[in-house]
Amino acid sequence: MIIDFVQIQKQKFEELVERIMAQPEQYLDFDSVSDFYKAPWLDQFPQGTMWSTSGLDDGAEEFCIQIKYRALIFNIEIQSTSIGLKFNSKTIRVYKKI
Repeated sequence: MIIDFVQIQKQKFEELVERIMAQPEQYLDFDSVSDFYKAPWLDQFPQGTMWSTSGLDDGAEEFCIQIKYRALIFNIEIQSTSIGLKFNSKTIRVYKKI
């Protein structure tokens, strides 16, 4: 039997993204870019996953996050009143309680 480790890692990435999209309020409670980099669930992504943010100022309240593993890209847009999530063809927006 041949084991495709890349496919297993892609599946791991997809499963974590699906959990985040299903319950974003449990994963995406960030007040700043600095909070994102401290998120413990980042370590659950497969080895080789890269992430970057657009609001590099620690005090930025609105910023974009891109999490990428090979050709799989998960985009998160943190705004003052909402969070936008996009993965493959699925896009959702969750409004924050103010």
